[in-house]
Amino acid sequence: MKTYSSRFLSLVVSVILTLLVFGMMMAVRNYKLPVIVIVIAAILFFVAAHFSILFILRKYIIDRIKPIYNTIRDLPLSGKRLDEQLLDPNSLLLNVKNEVEEWAKTQLKEIERLKELEKYRKDFVGNVSHELKTPIFNIQGYVLTLLEGGLDDPKINKLYLKRTEKSIDRMVSIVEDLESITKLESGELTLNMTRFDIIKTAEEVIEMEHWQAQENKISVEILHKPERPIYVRADKKRILEVLTNLVVNGIKYSRKKGFVHVSFHDLEDHIIVEVTDNGIGIDKKDLPRIFERFFRVDKSRSREQGGTGLGLSIVKHIIEAHNQSINVRSVLDQGTSFNFTLEKAK
Repeated sequence: MKTYSSRFLSLVVSVILTLLVFGMMMAVRNYKLPVIVIVIAAILFFVAAHFSILFILRKYIIDRIKPIYNTIRDLPLSGKRLDEQLLDPNSLLLNVKNEVEEWAKTQLKEIERLKELEKYRKDFVGNVSHELKTPIFNIQGYVLTLLEGGLDDPKINKLYLKRTEKSIDRMVSIVEDLESITKLESGELTLNMTRFDIIKTAEEVIEMEHWQAQENKISVEILHKPERPIYVRADKKRILEVLTNLVVNGIKYSRKKGFVHVSFHDLEDHIIVEVTDNGIGIDKKDLPRIFERFFRVDKSRSREQGGTGLGLSIVKHIIEAHNQSINVRSVLDQGTSFNFTLEKAK
């Protein structure tokens, strides 16, 4: 919708009034006045009408709109402040519509953002409570059993103390993972960028997780291992954490006698690191949520094996802290492939 300045509106209304008044007067009465006198009278009427209408617009409309307009433009959520030139009464009506619309859109976006944050907060608190509840109740049960006589039974006391220790370790793991995510999101965690061989790092991860893979009868290896080292520039400790998370996930969700393959693909200035398994896969509807905190594809299986549901969220934050990207491809009952990029060392 086109808008006009107050001066233009005043001119248009004044012309219309002048034509109507003098047109009606000429039609109703037979004036014998000279034409020049009528023209002068019309001009004087037009000028008087113009300034009167302009005064009314400014006094009773614009002067009341201006404070509201200034308030809107001064709000931090509007994203900018009012320029001096926009305070001109002649341009105020021309801009106020667009500015109010812009402000309204910004407020709607802000409201939606706050709603999302509130939902995220509620989900997060609920998830943390749920994750901590299980080990806390377990510890409580074990301790009560020991206090009620189990402490004197050599068949029970050591077993329950070990189970209590396991539950405490799970709580510590959840808290440490939450702390890591918080530091990554807030930028408090400084990356220690160094030059290292990513192939050797992958071999270290495979060696560390060898026992778990062997226990589940799963083959973990580097596929088409490059003959030469591939040096990247990144935080070695954090990338080791990323690879460990992805390899352990592959082992957890693979079938018996399955495989987890780590492979590397050259992209000139970057290298793609890919971790693939032939496990249970991920449903298409779950893929967009796979990097969310506490999200699990198979909740019961994850908890049985001690997962916190925070691993992939940490992985995503670490990769993004390196200004790189991570992606996932998966087919249900066929397997999953995670791949992320790293900058090559010069």
